[in-house]
Amino acid sequence: MTRTSLVAFPLVAALTASLSLAGGPLAIGAAIPEAGVKMMNVDGKELSIKDVEKPAGTLVIFTCNHCPFAKAWEARIVALGNSYGAKGVGVIAINANDPKVAPDDSMDKMQERAKDKGMQFPYVVDATSNVARAFGASRTPEAFVFDKNGKLVYHGAVDDSQDPDKVEVTYLKNALDAVLAGSDVAVKETKSIGCSIKFRS
Repeated sequence: MTRTSLVAFPLVAALTASLSLAGGPLAIGAAIPEAGVKMMNVDGKELSIKDVEKPAGTLVIFTCNHCPFAKAWEARIVALGNSYGAKGVGVIAINANDPKVAPDDSMDKMQERAKDKGMQFPYVVDATSNVARAFGASRTPEAFVFDKNGKLVYHGAVDDSQDPDKVEVTYLKNALDAVLAGSDVAVKETKSIGCSIKFRS
């Protein structure tokens, strides 16, 4: 799947890191990988994807603080996470970036961001980037939606435009609605536009 590279970092280095450290994206129908791995949340407690799973389904979204793409979609991600978390979908945001490469992705900055943006769901650190690797995630933001059986039913972008005023198709919202309804997700994969994950070595 073709990805858009972040221009704020050297193109070759960004692509090399992404391709060498992340595998192919998780296949539709696959189970949640590394579901039991404990990760540090912004509240200082460790939890795993399994800990946040709910009967209706689970949303796992890879994001971060520094990326302009993540920032562009941040308000929508928080709104969706808060809303669907309250409706019975497990939600967890994961930051797999190395703060040595992107200092704004440190835990203290994550804590500030979670508080400032009103996140009502966990925002955790993938301290080895191995959870991101297992998902085949390579961008921020990048969403993965699993149904009530723990099977992947949607992977990709939040919607079709960085500009909230120009959104025509709400891919992630549509997938979450389908999961809640127990129905088939019409669009199962889209292209994630964002910054390359700064994988830890």
